[in-house]
Amino acid sequence: MTDPSEPSSRPAAESDRSRPGRLLGVDLGSVRIGIAVSDSAGVLASPRDPVTRSGDDARDHARIFDVAREEGCARVVVGIPTSLTGKPGPAELQIREEVARMRAEAGEEFEIVTHDERFTTTIAHQRYREAGVRARDRKEKIDGAAAAVMLQGYLESIR
Repeated sequence: MTDPSEPSSRPAAESDRSRPGRLLGVDLGSVRIGIAVSDSAGVLASPRDPVTRSGDDARDHARIFDVAREEGCARVVVGIPTSLTGKPGPAELQIREEVARMRAEAGEEFEIVTHDERFTTTIAHQRYREAGVRARDRKEKIDGAAAAVMLQGYLESIR
C-alpha cells in the first residue's frame, strides 16, 4: 500500500502504466537485499540472487544500481515494511531514510518508487512450503522470492 501524501511513497500513476520496460524490485533486509526483476511487458516478477550487505549502504546501493543496469531497468521499486496499524515503525522509518539516500545516489538515472511489502516474506515461505522446498533450502532463496512477491504486487497495482 502506498501513501499518496509522501513523494517517496506515491500511488501508481497513469505515467507508471505508460512506461514500458523492466522494473527492479528490492527488499532491503539487514543481512541480504532481495532482488527481483520484471519481464519487459511488466507482467511477471522473477527473483534474482540477493545482494549480501557489505556494511556500507552506498556500496550496496551501487551494487543494486549495477543489477538495474545489467537488467535494463529504469525504475527501482523498494519494498516498505508498513506496520499493520498503519503507523510508521522503526523499520519503516529506517527504510524510508535509506530510500532517500538511494534517490540522491541514483540522480536522474533511476526512478526510485516504494511499495508496501507487508507479508511478502510470509507469502514467499508459504509458496516454497507448498512447492515442497525444505526449510534449509529456502534460506538463500527467500529474499529474492519476497522481492518478487512485492514487485508482483506493484505490477498488479499499476495495471
